[in-house]
Amino acid sequence: MRRNFTSVTEFILLGLTSRLELQIVLFLLFLAIYLVTLAGNLGMIVLIQVNAQLHKPMYFFLSHLSFVDLCFSSNVTPKMLGVFLSEKKTISYPACLVQCYFFITLVHVEIYILAVMAFDRYMAICNPLLYGSKMSKSVCTSLITGPYVYGALTGLMETMWTYNLVFCGPNEINHFYCADPPLIKLACSDTYNKELSMFVVAGCNLSFSLLIILTSYLYIVPAILKIRSTEGRHKAFSTCGSHLTAVTIFYATLFFMYLRRPSKESVEQGKMVAVFYTTVIPMLNPMIYSLRNKDVKEALTKELLGNKRFS
Repeated sequence: MRRNFTSVTEFILLGLTSRLELQIVLFLLFLAIYLVTLAGNLGMIVLIQVNAQLHKPMYFFLSHLSFVDLCFSSNVTPKMLGVFLSEKKTISYPACLVQCYFFITLVHVEIYILAVMAFDRYMAICNPLLYGSKMSKSVCTSLITGPYVYGALTGLMETMWTYNLVFCGPNEINHFYCADPPLIKLACSDTYNKELSMFVVAGCNLSFSLLIILTSYLYIVPAILKIRSTEGRHKAFSTCGSHLTAVTIFYATLFFMYLRRPSKESVEQGKMVAVFYTTVIPMLNPMIYSLRNKDVKEALTKELLGNKRFS
């Protein structure tokens, strides 16, 4: 069946709760989280740009991770905040598809940026003498371009599968944004191809990107243990620890959300996990990399003290 038969022109987002008193509290909570997310990720991007000490491949990739987290949060949170305050909690069909597209795109961009960051740590720790020449500016640009292009194409493919579904009856999405699992439950047409595509694409990409990360660390950990300097070993563990913390939080929520068939129970559970995934993780990443990374802390201190000196 073709999209032409779809009669639904807008969807109703049920959000996190229907209780008015909780909606106000949650609005203030998520507004605060969003503002911290904006400040943290924009701050990280600006810090990496202005501080020469951070003009290294690792921080080049970190600035892109912050950019993706910023986009990711901005794709979901403003609409969620609007749903808390609005009586008409609707989103148009085209806007829903656009939100789906950016969500899927940014997820795939982020998982492969995390994989690229693991490869970068492998090159820096296991091949330090070749690191400067092998991880040149052109190589870093190519490595970061791949995730963006692949993510955009994957997002387009998955959104087209959703576009071809027929929505002719119920239009209440049991979520706070247009997510595929609850959206699929509303379709009047056969959803087998879409569900299969979602499962295969999510499973393959999560597994492949995670394989890159795990393989990198299979070489990284023994190489760190061979470092004779205590300070050098501590610095290596510190940078890798930040990355592994971000990877663990991100992948755990992704596997929980997408590698299950959509059902009433899975959608309800996924909604709770998605709160953490779409709002908290983008806020946490700058903190993880700044609190556990000596270079970032030193650069931040230098910039803040420098600004105070001239103020």
